[in-house]
Amino acid sequence: MVRFSNNVIGILNFLTFLLSIPIVVAGVWLSKQGSTECERWLEKPVIALGVFLMLVSLAGLVGACCRVSWLLWLYLLVMFLLIVLLFAFTIFAFVVTNKGAGKAVSGRGYKEYRLGDYSNWLQKRVNNTNTWNRIRSCLKSGKLCSDFNSRFLNDTVNQFYAENLSALQSGCCKPSEECHFTYENPTTWTKSANATYTNPDCNAWSNDPSVLCFDCQSCKAGLLQNLKTDWKKVAVVNIIFLIFLIIVYSIGCCAFRNNRSDNWK
Repeated sequence: MVRFSNNVIGILNFLTFLLSIPIVVAGVWLSKQGSTECERWLEKPVIALGVFLMLVSLAGLVGACCRVSWLLWLYLLVMFLLIVLLFAFTIFAFVVTNKGAGKAVSGRGYKEYRLGDYSNWLQKRVNNTNTWNRIRSCLKSGKLCSDFNSRFLNDTVNQFYAENLSALQSGCCKPSEECHFTYENPTTWTKSANATYTNPDCNAWSNDPSVLCFDCQSCKAGLLQNLKTDWKKVAVVNIIFLIFLIIVYSIGCCAFRNNRSDNWK
């Protein structure tokens, strides 16, 4: 008679196998339909995740239900490594996102962001030219600043200054307050004649919709602020998932012990 733990592992892995199918399909769909670099970049990780879940769930399903001890042992090994990696990633996410926050600007509804406030590891990632070129392409294809311009186009200067902008909007779609440019509309600002700027973002700014402040340090900082917020949420989800994996791993160990006991009889 199949033991309870074997049943539970079998059911969980069957459900995981079913989940892996739409993930693989979504990855294949992205590879065929993806029109932007961001979508094409996602296809390989999505397919890899789907195939990984499919193989691991099959190993667990066959190992638990068909009493194949070596497959169940392989399944438990992968689960153990996954638990260790997930734990390490969660700690890493908390460490690298611990630094950095937006600075309140007097008389403004939004905050501004400085790249130097964030962890050195994150700064190195966005300062890499190839990495930032891909990120900038994604921000442009996502219509970040064109939507920003459409939304606030009819704002007067005082209305615009009172808006609660996102970190990316503040960093990438408008110049820094230190530049003291004159507001025309959300993405058009007039530079002072013959002015010299200590902030390099002021020289990097352009009213060209394809340029704006996408090469500014503030844009990179805005991205890191978004990343920091998202990683904090992911880390919380990871903790919950980690507890679930430990429970499944414990049940899997019971199923493996059951298999070994039956083989000895």
